[in-house]
Amino acid sequence: MPTRLTPRQILAQLVSFPSVSRDSNLPLIDWVEEYLASHGISAHRHYNDDGDKAALFAHVGPWEEGAVVLSGHTDVVPVDGQPWTDDPFVLTERDGKLYGRGAADMKGFDALSIWALVEAQARGVNRPLQIALSYDEEVGCTGAPPLIEAMQKVLPKGTAAIIGEPSMMKTVTGHKSGRGYWIDVWGHEVHSSILHTGINAIMEAAKIIAWENEVNAEQRAKTPSPIAAMFVPPWTTLHTGLIEGGTAANITAKHCRFDFGFRAVPDETLDDWHVRLMAKVAEVEAEMKAVVPETRIDVTERFSVPGLRPETEGAAEEIIRQVTGDNATHVVSYGTEAGHFQSAGYSAAVCGPGDIAQAHQPDEFITIAQFEAGAAFMDRLVTRLQEV
Repeated sequence: MPTRLTPRQILAQLVSFPSVSRDSNLPLIDWVEEYLASHGISAHRHYNDDGDKAALFAHVGPWEEGAVVLSGHTDVVPVDGQPWTDDPFVLTERDGKLYGRGAADMKGFDALSIWALVEAQARGVNRPLQIALSYDEEVGCTGAPPLIEAMQKVLPKGTAAIIGEPSMMKTVTGHKSGRGYWIDVWGHEVHSSILHTGINAIMEAAKIIAWENEVNAEQRAKTPSPIAAMFVPPWTTLHTGLIEGGTAANITAKHCRFDFGFRAVPDETLDDWHVRLMAKVAEVEAEMKAVVPETRIDVTERFSVPGLRPETEGAAEEIIRQVTGDNATHVVSYGTEAGHFQSAGYSAAVCGPGDIAQAHQPDEFITIAQFEAGAAFMDRLVTRLQEV
């Protein structure tokens, strides 16, 4: 008989793979595929264009539509420069907590999903269960759309997608949309003593960043709509977290690159915000070209994540509430792959163990109590699929 690992043993295996988004996740995928195969479950892969990463998906139960889909991502954020107490890629227990990169975000849910799929195979279920493990979620959910497309070509389409981002096992039915860009400002170098004859790319970039602050202040001051009021904060936010440029303190910078992003409330569209951004870019660029015509600003989209819209009698929400007993309304401001599933025709909701506040932190952890709550959820879910 093949060995059936506990959820915690599976989590320890997953954490041991340093599947940072910039690196390959194939060792982790190899392990998951081999483990599922040892229990008679055939998994399928979808590779990225470079072939160094893969998504994995599998189906257990009757070969028919209507499956519950357990969706998680396999990539994690870097640990570079973070002060970890222990090795971040070794699951470590201390004081009722399980520490390790990805323990909360979101290898805890991945481990529970793998366990549930093997349980469903062993017990037998009348309604199918599927698992979908993606790559590159941490760099803009870019791996989810090709995964979802590949799944639908191979597996019977599922009905309800449960995306297991850490929500403290609460039923999350809505989240903001998001779009990210690289903005490259190309100026003209001159000695800083005659800066009026050149274009300092950093200082021109600063005009756009200052505009972000102005818009954020305007957004904060206005009365939120009923839908926006559900979120914290109850407005669309603009943000820059990375910036680089320049060659020397006494030279006007020829180039400056910075990231730019929106997190939009559901009743505002990313396309409308894109128009506002491009109008500001055009304004700044026109001022630059008036001095040096060859200067320019390039805007490159990095990712676009659709929001999750609350559904009326949604199948995903219904099954989560049935299993958890949570009937409260919850929305979050972070983005997930749920919006992509919903856009592809699945009912979708978010529910997973752990606290989002732990995501990306040094000494990231999930409490044992939360992990056990997630395991109990999976056990009840499999039982429900048996009874359908």
